[in-house]
Amino acid sequence: MTALFTYRRLPSILAFASIPLLLAAVTPSAHAADTLTIAVDQATLTKVPDNVATLVIGNPLIADVTAQPGGLLVVTGKGYGTTNLIALDRSGAVLFERNIQVLGPQDQIVYVYRGLNRESFSCTPECEPRITLGDSPAFFDQTVGQTGNRNARAQAGAGK
Repeated sequence: MTALFTYRRLPSILAFASIPLLLAAVTPSAHAADTLTIAVDQATLTKVPDNVATLVIGNPLIADVTAQPGGLLVVTGKGYGTTNLIALDRSGAVLFERNIQVLGPQDQIVYVYRGLNRESFSCTPECEPRITLGDSPAFFDQTVGQTGNRNARAQAGAGK
């Protein structure tokens, strides 16, 4: 009789034991909720507690943050990869922590390979040179130089 009683209780025990597994499958993971995903050369806004005194970015080559009034942060993707952001109060207590993942450009980019050298073009709708991480140094430097020269001339013309 005891064996029969135990056998009948087994399905209900299994049902209760499976509840945490079901909740884990339905509930989004905390890691996914703590990751801010952004494209390189793009910016997004995120909120932090109002009493933040210090912001720490793990790798400033991947992302940059700028504090704005009202607990707003502007997060800008600088390079590909993942880094983290930590916000501290005046006593050094952690108020906020988030991972930042920076992905490649999301617009219409055409990559042209000339041997090992890569050139990037933004094709929205006409194809124009665009500097992108991973371009060949000569193409990158030439495009940056032309952009800087154009901006300098525009500023000089505006000052007249």
